[in-house]
Amino acid sequence: MKTAGIRTAWMMAALLMLAPMVWAQAKLPPIHSFSVRECIEYAGKNSAQVKNALIDYQLQFQTNREFTSEALPQLSVNGYITDYLQIPTTLLPGDFFGQPGTFVPIKFGTKYNSAATIELNQLLFDGEVFVGLQARKTALDLATKNVEITEENIRLNIYKIYYQLVLSRYQMLLLDSNISRAEKLLHDTRELYKNGFAEKLDIDKTQVQLSNLQTEKVKTNVSIANGYLGMKLLMGMPVQDSLVLTDSLSYDQVKEGLLDEGIYNYSDRRDYQTLDLTRKLGEFNVRRYKLSSLPSLSLTGAYSKNAQREAMDIFTKESTWFTTSYVTLRLTVPIFAGFARDARIKSAQLQLNKIQNNMETLKLSIDNDVAQARLNFAAAINTMESQKKNMELAENVYGQTKKKYEQGLGSQTEITASQTDLVQAQTNFLAALYSAIIAKIDYQKAIGKL
Repeated sequence: MKTAGIRTAWMMAALLMLAPMVWAQAKLPPIHSFSVRECIEYAGKNSAQVKNALIDYQLQFQTNREFTSEALPQLSVNGYITDYLQIPTTLLPGDFFGQPGTFVPIKFGTKYNSAATIELNQLLFDGEVFVGLQARKTALDLATKNVEITEENIRLNIYKIYYQLVLSRYQMLLLDSNISRAEKLLHDTRELYKNGFAEKLDIDKTQVQLSNLQTEKVKTNVSIANGYLGMKLLMGMPVQDSLVLTDSLSYDQVKEGLLDEGIYNYSDRRDYQTLDLTRKLGEFNVRRYKLSSLPSLSLTGAYSKNAQREAMDIFTKESTWFTTSYVTLRLTVPIFAGFARDARIKSAQLQLNKIQNNMETLKLSIDNDVAQARLNFAAAINTMESQKKNMELAENVYGQTKKKYEQGLGSQTEITASQTDLVQAQTNFLAALYSAIIAKIDYQKAIGKL
């Protein structure tokens, strides 16, 4: 029994020790292993910018509903009870009472009056209202297009940051490789110094080179960390969450799927689509103001019950209620509104002219964007190819120089210079690779295919 008690105590102690560890594991932030497409999908669901754009769409939808209500039947019910503390007095001509030339004050009505009415109003025709109804879909399409533009801008920025972080990862691998080379070179130089085949100056130069690489690694780590923070902010991801990038980027990947110099369509650009929808809304405005000169027609029907009493007994069974009902067809013909209608028509037409001018300007801008994007893309590909060859050449030079140095046939200056050239060539290639992928993305955006 005593042994069992000791065993139980040890088990409880172990559980108490493990409990904080289990709790800590349960509180670990989630890890997201995302491709660039998955980052874009996540941003589409969590980005505050996208959420606000979707809210704007919903607001436009509710505005459309509100406008639609003007053309739908309007049903209302009202009632009242009036207690006349003093019954109104009306002056009647004395002729009715044999007193010509005079007016006789007469009190009309009862102390209590009540009524209940149900009224139905239906607009039959109104030019402004019906044109507004026709414009609802266009206004909603415009809100949709604004959502798409917001998503496109976020998508563009995610592409740029994502591939920058991917290349930073490659840069870290190169830095680690170069640091390893520098450490080995420092070790070899020290051995040569011990054996009298190198000077103390050679050791110092190698040490300086190694320190520079280590400093660059620290700076790169900070830059990568800031890049991940920026990516999370753009995506709407909590800072404490872990983000792992699963996509890679290579020379062949950048070159594949090169876009031909084919014909592009202005209508593929979302900014052009937005402006075109704005133009359509402008046309609706012109039509709406022109139709405001047409007559409007409405129908009103009412059914009413009223009662008049000297005592407050209007709700008793014996109470008599009188019925009134009517149907009214109302025609309103605008004649003159102080030139306001003409001013609105001209203003709307001028606004439409501005939009049409902006569309022509946008076409020129798109032509310019596409031309520049093509030039930049072609130049970036050429630079990338050149830097790739240069990096391969620098690697070859460094390999041969290192062999000569190890054989005692080369100098410290040569090995240091070749190492520096290699690091620079690698950096230049990564920069060219990033510039090429960004140029490709910019080209896709320019032709409306992003």
